[in-house]
Amino acid sequence: MARNLIAYLELSLLAHATEDSDKVLKAAQNLFPTDCLDKIFFSKNTLKGEYGNPITFCKTQIENPELAEALLRNISSNLSTLDRETLLQELRMRTKKGNLFLRIDKQAAFMGKHKLGRADPIRLRIRFKTSRIEDIEETCRMIGMLP
Repeated sequence: MARNLIAYLELSLLAHATEDSDKVLKAAQNLFPTDCLDKIFFSKNTLKGEYGNPITFCKTQIENPELAEALLRNISSNLSTLDRETLLQELRMRTKKGNLFLRIDKQAAFMGKHKLGRADPIRLRIRFKTSRIEDIEETCRMIGMLP
């Protein structure tokens, strides 16, 4: 394990009125190793959009360090070299008070691919037990998120 510096991980995403919420959840589940799926449970809340349209907010929090690391290793092993280089370059911008924020492309995840995204993403917040950027970088390298 990566020195056990991961405190927990939050994963959240939105299913808009025009999207099938089951397919949106499938996109998130595609990020996990298949042997971990039975341990992951999402809460769902219905929100109202700007024009009154229904939006489903899905969220899970993973407090088991081994499970969180398994998810991150699975995502990392499927990220392109370019995405890993981007994470390395943007690590300080993506890190705040011991939290690392990632956005994964929801459409690509539904297709079984893992890549960084900006528009309508799956959001990951990785909470570390430290706020030292050097320790966070070392942990990310051990997991395979950084080159």
